[in-house]
Amino acid sequence: MSDTAISIRNITQRYGAADESSAVLALDDVSLDIKKGEFLCLLGPSGCGKSTLLNIVGGLFKPTSGTCLVNGRPVDGEPHPDKVAFVFQESTLFPWYTIIENFRIALKFQGIAQAEWDDRAMRALKAVGMASFAGHYPEQLSVGMRQRVNMARGICVETDILLMDEPFAALDEQTRMVLGEDLSQLLAATGKTIVFVTHSLAEAVFLSDRIVVMSARPGRIKTIINVNEPHPRSPDFMLEPRFSELRNECYALLRDEIRAAMAAQRDPQPQNAGA
Repeated sequence: MSDTAISIRNITQRYGAADESSAVLALDDVSLDIKKGEFLCLLGPSGCGKSTLLNIVGGLFKPTSGTCLVNGRPVDGEPHPDKVAFVFQESTLFPWYTIIENFRIALKFQGIAQAEWDDRAMRALKAVGMASFAGHYPEQLSVGMRQRVNMARGICVETDILLMDEPFAALDEQTRMVLGEDLSQLLAATGKTIVFVTHSLAEAVFLSDRIVVMSARPGRIKTIINVNEPHPRSPDFMLEPRFSELRNECYALLRDEIRAAMAAQRDPQPQNAGA
């Protein structure tokens, strides 16, 4: 049996005009294998195609060319909520429903038997310390609390693969660190495959088994960094020399890419523009 959860082969994504010379090239010939039970971070400058690649894996849209396999099955631009769960940067909770009601909707959409809804929801909420807020409405929770709930909702559907698109970007640093610890514990406890998009060097090093460093648009894989630190991870890891070394290595790799992205924004070229 293969230990590969996600196989990405020669993915290219263009937006806009049918004419390649004037189309937006977001991703250029990206290939990557992601192992089962791995925590992989996509790290790169704004506009390098990190979220685009995540959305292709999740089946939110079909790439211009190339293939993506999830557990050996092709992803053809259609979501598979029974296989892959999403956690986004912005809260996707329905404000007119309570937290537990939001979970019931997600589980109903996934086709889970109604008898399991509340047990699954409460287990997931308990895992992130939010069980006592099941009857609250989203507006009654802080931003950090809502994001804990979003993470719990991604857990409760019990898929093997969890895709996370900058889920902690709107949070303060202290809350990000605590939720990062929760994620590391989740990985150790469940063996989920997690693909995580971030702009934070420290977050990438603290969470990842591997960090995929991407180039400025059009997005290509510049290099892959192995962290080689077991989960769950504690804040003590951040005090170790290796943590600083890895963070500095990420910055050194990204520095020129960030400058290239900034230059492209000042003097945009249609063939190199992208999302």
